[in-house]
Amino acid sequence: MFNCKKNYKYIFGLIGKDIHYSFSKEFFLKKFQKERINYAKYEVFDIPKIEKVSFIFKNPFLKGCNVTIPYKTSIIPFLTRLTTETRLIGSVNVIKIKDQHRIGYNTDVFGFELSFKKDIKKFLCQRNLKALILGTGGVSKAVSFVLKKLEIPYQYVSRKKNKNALSYEDINKNLLNKYKIIINCTPLGTYPNINFCPPLPYEYCTNKHYFYDMVYNPSKTLFIKKGKEKGAITRNGLDMLYLQAEESWKIWNS
Repeated sequence: MFNCKKNYKYIFGLIGKDIHYSFSKEFFLKKFQKERINYAKYEVFDIPKIEKVSFIFKNPFLKGCNVTIPYKTSIIPFLTRLTTETRLIGSVNVIKIKDQHRIGYNTDVFGFELSFKKDIKKFLCQRNLKALILGTGGVSKAVSFVLKKLEIPYQYVSRKKNKNALSYEDINKNLLNKYKIIINCTPLGTYPNINFCPPLPYEYCTNKHYFYDMVYNPSKTLFIKKGKEKGAITRNGLDMLYLQAEESWKIWNS
């Protein structure tokens, strides 16, 4: 995992668990080839538990990492510093390594906001626009940060009801009539488990709904397909991936 050929000056990579499906390595390798960046390579660091990240950080050639499910919050204690915005969000998806410091950033906010705004103008004419955020993990924190900024009220939905989240059993026709934006921040539907989706009463969704799925592999998840069947506007997470990845590269080179 940690070998570095002599012609590589820097190593970048993706930290996560069960992430063989990720497009990140392919994205960066194509970028390196296209832009003739021959001094860097990109690796996938698939680790079974977050504590293993300490071994990754020992690599002297490592200059930056992306972070994905399920470590966007649990990675924080292993970092030396967070940006002010990242501390407010409470989730990290980019790490810059400089002078033995590991600095945490969040470019999910950047990627989600830009891709979300491409569609949301179509909904701003609606009154009392509200959103359901499915899942309470790291990426949901970035989503809620953006929604607050855009002054769109939201409600978390989780497998178990608690003081901060509804359960899926709470979602009914009346609730879906109030919440027109549905954002899937769970990994449900990710390849190879393509026959799964968040357990919603999709029969109550309409062409006035908007489905945003953080999952990008496959490009049309079951969640997206069910939204399309009801005439909803849909978007997957691929555009967000590209936007946040390019922003990661800017951070690593700043």
